[in-house]
Amino acid sequence: MSTTERPRILVVGGGYVGLYAARRILKKMRYGEATVTVVDPRSYMTYQPFLPEAAAGSISPRHVVVPLRRVLPKAEVLTGRVTSIDQDRKVANVSPLVGDAYELPFDYLVIAMGAVSRTFPVPGLAENGIGMKGVEEAIGLRNHVLEQLDKADSTQDEEARRKALTFVFIGGGFAGAETIGEVEDMARDAAKYYPNVKREDMRFVLVDAAPGILPEVGPKLGEWGLEHLKKRGVEVYLNTSMESCVDGHVVLKNGLEVDSSTIVWTAGVKPNPVLSRFGLPLGPKGHVDVDASMQVKGMDYAWAAGDNAQVPDLASDKEGAFCPPNAQHALRQAKVLGDNVISGMRGFPQGKYKHANKGAVAGLGLHKGVAMIVFGKTRIKLRGRLAWYFHRAYHGMAVPTWNRKIRVFADWTLGMFLKREVVSLGAMEHPRGEFYEAAAPVTAAALGKSTASAPADNSKATADSRADSPVDGKGEKATASS
Repeated sequence: MSTTERPRILVVGGGYVGLYAARRILKKMRYGEATVTVVDPRSYMTYQPFLPEAAAGSISPRHVVVPLRRVLPKAEVLTGRVTSIDQDRKVANVSPLVGDAYELPFDYLVIAMGAVSRTFPVPGLAENGIGMKGVEEAIGLRNHVLEQLDKADSTQDEEARRKALTFVFIGGGFAGAETIGEVEDMARDAAKYYPNVKREDMRFVLVDAAPGILPEVGPKLGEWGLEHLKKRGVEVYLNTSMESCVDGHVVLKNGLEVDSSTIVWTAGVKPNPVLSRFGLPLGPKGHVDVDASMQVKGMDYAWAAGDNAQVPDLASDKEGAFCPPNAQHALRQAKVLGDNVISGMRGFPQGKYKHANKGAVAGLGLHKGVAMIVFGKTRIKLRGRLAWYFHRAYHGMAVPTWNRKIRVFADWTLGMFLKREVVSLGAMEHPRGEFYEAAAPVTAAALGKSTASAPADNSKATADSRADSPVDGKGEKATASS
């Protein structure tokens, strides 16, 4: 932490808004004018529109994230969580990854915590669900899906095989539709290398409570995307929801029941619940209440934007409309917010955020996508390969830093000439499992068993000791004592 007496601008969150706002502030700020401190549980920003492609292996996971310390060399980057804020004292309580929590005073505050997955009390969801909010989840999903193909190809148990090859996705928005499109594409390619697994053996199920999918691109393109997924063998169930998924047994409200080892949850987002402990005015859905300048109402030293704020949409014809929670608005709001923080420090008027929707793009796998491009009052609707090109071009240029842009385009270029990797690295989730089994002490029970059965067979004693060692099937230490 800095010991300087300069004013501190505290940026809570290092996502879209946090990263871009901090960069803007540092760019506009005079030397020594203030200290910019960014606090986030992760030391990197994740470009979430690329998560489906990372899950499918089209982009390296390292190229989906942007290290905060590298991009913000003139800022303090603290890896931890802001658990509460005392607005009267202008002090934030920070809980670091290690060590005791401490208080961090500030003069100006930027709330950029983004959103978390919107979940419901569905039995079995916490134990079996896989989210798609972070790069760790995208990597985990890829390894998990390929591991299911490994299991199905190797087992003779038809029930286990059927469960392994059933993939259920909950949510038909951008995240859900893009993820199922990319994963189905990957699984179709991977099946070519498994002699006992065909695409016809797999079952992909998409569930949404809404009457259609991809509402962001409009009803016509959403309908085309729906029909496209159905032609690829995806079962789509609309106007319904998941009631339970205990032990992988999925029960839908419409009566459908399937057993699945893969349940991906992408049913929307909500503001981070910790905002309720920040002493800020909140809207009915938990968003920070701000005006058109993104200044928190009633506070001349605090701003908020992105998914955790309800920013008035001045470009909308609807009265009382708020900007939708997407990357397009978050990136542009961050720049205006950064300018307003500098203006607020210097006593200048605040600028208002106004941005007309430029359209939306979505990829549904290699060479497949939908796009709605807006030029003034003209809307151009694209689908198929051309829309997919627009999708990649837009996000390829929108990802932060030229370092990441070049790496992403390099991944795409190599993908044109090289086949997709279909290797499952599921052991990455528990990398110490095999070493623990090798190094685990021989238990008394194992010694007694080996002595009674084969006193001269040291190899069997070692094997028995490993079998009885306190490690479960995932390489985790069991709670039972030896």
